[in-house]
Amino acid sequence: MSKLFGFSGTDDFCPRGSIYPNPKDSSLFLTPDNYVDLYFPPPKRSRISAPIVISRERSEQEQASIEILPDECLFEIFRRLPGGEERSACACVSKRWLFLLSNIRRDEISNCKTTQENKGVDQDIEGDGCLSRSLEGKKATDIRLAAVAVGTASRGGLGKLSIRGSQRVTNQGLKVISRGCPSLKVLSLWNLPSIGDEGLSEIASGCHQLEKLDLCHCPTITDKSLLAIAKSCPHLTDLTIESCSNIENEGLQAVARRCPNLKSVSIKDCPRIGDQGIAGLMSSSTYSLAKVKLQSLNISDVSLAVIGCYGKSVTDLSITSLPNVSERGFWVMGNGHGLQKLKSLTVVSCRGVTDLSLEAVGKGCPNLKQFCLKRCPFLSDNGLVSFAKAAGSLESMQLEECRRITQFGFFGSLLSCGTKLKALSLVNCLGVRDQSFGLPSASPCESLRSLSIRNCPGFGDVSLAVLGKLCPRLQHLDLSGLHGITDAGFLPLLENCKAGLVKVNLSGCVNLSDKVVSSMVDLHGWTLEVLNLDGCGRITDASLVAVAENCMLLSDLDVSKCAITDSGIASLAHGNQFNLQILSMSGCSMISDKSRPSLGKLGQSLLGLNLHHCKGISSSAVDMLVEQLWGCDILF
Repeated sequence: MSKLFGFSGTDDFCPRGSIYPNPKDSSLFLTPDNYVDLYFPPPKRSRISAPIVISRERSEQEQASIEILPDECLFEIFRRLPGGEERSACACVSKRWLFLLSNIRRDEISNCKTTQENKGVDQDIEGDGCLSRSLEGKKATDIRLAAVAVGTASRGGLGKLSIRGSQRVTNQGLKVISRGCPSLKVLSLWNLPSIGDEGLSEIASGCHQLEKLDLCHCPTITDKSLLAIAKSCPHLTDLTIESCSNIENEGLQAVARRCPNLKSVSIKDCPRIGDQGIAGLMSSSTYSLAKVKLQSLNISDVSLAVIGCYGKSVTDLSITSLPNVSERGFWVMGNGHGLQKLKSLTVVSCRGVTDLSLEAVGKGCPNLKQFCLKRCPFLSDNGLVSFAKAAGSLESMQLEECRRITQFGFFGSLLSCGTKLKALSLVNCLGVRDQSFGLPSASPCESLRSLSIRNCPGFGDVSLAVLGKLCPRLQHLDLSGLHGITDAGFLPLLENCKAGLVKVNLSGCVNLSDKVVSSMVDLHGWTLEVLNLDGCGRITDASLVAVAENCMLLSDLDVSKCAITDSGIASLAHGNQFNLQILSMSGCSMISDKSRPSLGKLGQSLLGLNLHHCKGISSSAVDMLVEQLWGCDILF
């Protein structure tokens, strides 16, 4: 037995000797009993294979996962993260973490000394509100808003947010914005049926720097939202409300009272806002409100009377589709003498505009510079001339679809506007027709620089010849859609323009020929920059030759649906068109692949080329042009 324990030799199990200091120790023997008759030393501890270890560790990790922590614990962990980058990284882990992080307010983030020292740059950037985000349709969801709130916090702060056309944005989405984006200054909410007072009230409580609010087609928002905004957002300057059927007078009055910096208000199609709301708005914002737009409201003459009395700071006024406002309302507004600072007035589809009321408005607004009148059927020549005489500071006047305005009213107002009128526009006025009449002795309108007469089928050569005598300093001329003018009427106008035409639009003037273009570029080619001949079917290659020789400054040329050929394009390419940037030849069926080299030469300066409906040009030629003119947008 002793030899067994003292075994040694070349085949020794333990080459360095016995592993036991006393191999004969009785503790190494098994306890003898009826079933055991052997004894042996205890074996070494078995090694455990790697797979078993990994499985056990995984089991322990699953049991000790951070996900088992309640939201309160995770909230405390997240608010102690050292910087915005770490919070953004954690937000990518899961939706749960994202929403927890998005619900942490700025003042709830732990500001330990280490954070201030190591992340000072982050904190300096936060709160500026230099970022803007726009979400629309399917991309607009609460989850996306939560990501915006977390992601923009450390990158300059969210300053502008626009959300449009989504049913997946709820009050919860606005809540996370209010908590994570205290620097928000501009908020636009369009067509969001799932948001209500709760969400907008959260915005009011968390975004005290809000300056502009735009609400459109939000049917569940009521006065409660505006009351919250008025209470918590004193810096509000712009308010737009459109098609919000549950907003009433009280909310509008509260905003006017509590927001002393309110400068612009636009209200459209809100059936519950009436005279009381408009009166409260104007009386409370007398010395701050500068821009007012009212459209499709159930207001009466009372509202216009209040505007005329209390609109002391109003500079821009727009009134559209007010069926309950009569002649009396406009007359009282003009005689209220409160619109002394009014510079721009737009009136659309108001039956209360008559000769008497418009004259009163002209007298009551001595500083009016821009006037636009559309679809007012009861205004006649006498009222227009009286208004022009009363508004001595008028610089721009636009008349559209005023069917009772005739040739006499048009020229009478032109002669009565004084020496400050710079722009005059006449659009779709079917009452204007050519009539021979003696021009009264009056000095020409030397100040007029821009004249636009569009789609007035009765306007012809007689009226055009009179204009040539009255407007010698024209620079911008738009006569689009005048089928009645010919070379005989247009040539005298060109000869009387002494200042040099810069922009000319003759689209749809089907009776003008190459003679007009040749005379125009000969007299005004040294100043001409934009020329539109779209639809002038009598214009041929001769006009392009004249343009190529005389128009050094031309940057935009439109010869769509003209009778031009490859020869005309070649002449244009060999001319002095170093500045030509836009060339439109849509519908020119006589242009073929032969023009490709010429277009390639023109393309050295071109930014836009319109070859739409040019059936003579093959798609392969267009592909070659696209490859050659890589800096030019080609429409085919």
